[in-house]
Amino acid sequence: MKTLIQNGRVIDPASGRDATADIAIASGRIVSIGSVSPEFKPDRTLDASGLVVMPGLVDLSMRLREPGHEHEGMLESEMAAAVAGGVTSLVCPPDTDPVLDEPGLVEMLKFRAEKLHQARVFPQGALTRGLAGEVLTEMVELTEAGCIGFGQAEVPLANTQVLQRALQYAATFGFTVFLRPQDRDLGKGVAASGPLATRMGLAGVPVIAETIALHTIFELMKVTGARVHLSRLSSAAGVELVRQARAAGLPVSCDVSINSLHLTDQDIGYFDSRARVNPPLRQQRDRDALRAALADGTVQALVSDHTPVDADAKTLPFAEAEPGATGVELLLSLALKWAEDEGVPLPQALATVTSQPAALLGSALGTLQASLGQLVEGGVADVCVFDPAARWVVTDEALQSQGKHTAFTGYELPGRVRFTLVGGHLAHDAA
Repeated sequence: MKTLIQNGRVIDPASGRDATADIAIASGRIVSIGSVSPEFKPDRTLDASGLVVMPGLVDLSMRLREPGHEHEGMLESEMAAAVAGGVTSLVCPPDTDPVLDEPGLVEMLKFRAEKLHQARVFPQGALTRGLAGEVLTEMVELTEAGCIGFGQAEVPLANTQVLQRALQYAATFGFTVFLRPQDRDLGKGVAASGPLATRMGLAGVPVIAETIALHTIFELMKVTGARVHLSRLSSAAGVELVRQARAAGLPVSCDVSINSLHLTDQDIGYFDSRARVNPPLRQQRDRDALRAALADGTVQALVSDHTPVDADAKTLPFAEAEPGATGVELLLSLALKWAEDEGVPLPQALATVTSQPAALLGSALGTLQASLGQLVEGGVADVCVFDPAARWVVTDEALQSQGKHTAFTGYELPGRVRFTLVGGHLAHDAA
């Protein structure tokens, strides 16, 4: 299938391209950008007049809910939600049921995802068997099965010695370890510590739950040489520690979720369980620090932290409700909203959801490394075409995800995805 995308404003943050151009696609690859040869005869032409043509989004944190949690999200519904949001590549954490700690489970997930011909799925392998924090997994075998890194999802490692051994193992083979910095004992609350949590009688999670974990991780990185990606940083103090670590030369990167970038603990309102997320929503000073850190490059990527939750698990008292929110269909729009609010140039905003997260995956992408998150001649044709002038309201009906719970319900957001192509295949057409 040959496809021609005409008259769009082509923005490729990696190369700095920002100009009206045509893109010719054949055999899943980009043939040319700019002037298209008259000999190119497309089977399909997409008119992108007035639209932005960009690389497909790369989401470093999206739960598909399969296997084991099909009542909260089916692979079909969540993959459809991904491409509806312009996401063409996604990293799924290992906390499925069973946990992604065996090569066969990873291979089956990738096989099922590939059969849907939608977004590319890059699984994280479990760092320890069953995420129990005791026995390390066979990381080499899991990598051969398709894992791009290893993590513990929401389960902190209580045993520092096990974490040290895991980082040593990962460093030996050049694997990336994904960790959400949170102390196991201090992180057992349901809301960020502060006046609001105290007034509402909610168990608090102090900032030091994040900073103590960060100090431990950084000290272990110094002695092991491991590369660590910090998932969903949540505090101003955490941002400052990351700045110091990077200035000291540690190979550390990090991301922030759309929830922490836009919301604060005040959005809990009257115990609104849609705002029950991990990490917990913190105060405005933390949100402002995260926004500034994403703008100055301390935080390299914005993630959806897509975690669809069953209605029964959300219609409970706040402290008992299951944490999580749908987000993959909001990722692009909330990146655009952040750019509008902070005066960030559009190409820079798009880089946080395309080229920068792709670069963090590095050599784990294999043959895709040279072109994922970019628009380059000869590269994979993963493309998102969106209308920058469109505004839409977040409602249950507007979301394709099986999970409908999000604190952004009712928000009017900028930007609407019109087309999503994955490997040249038209995976989503809003028309």
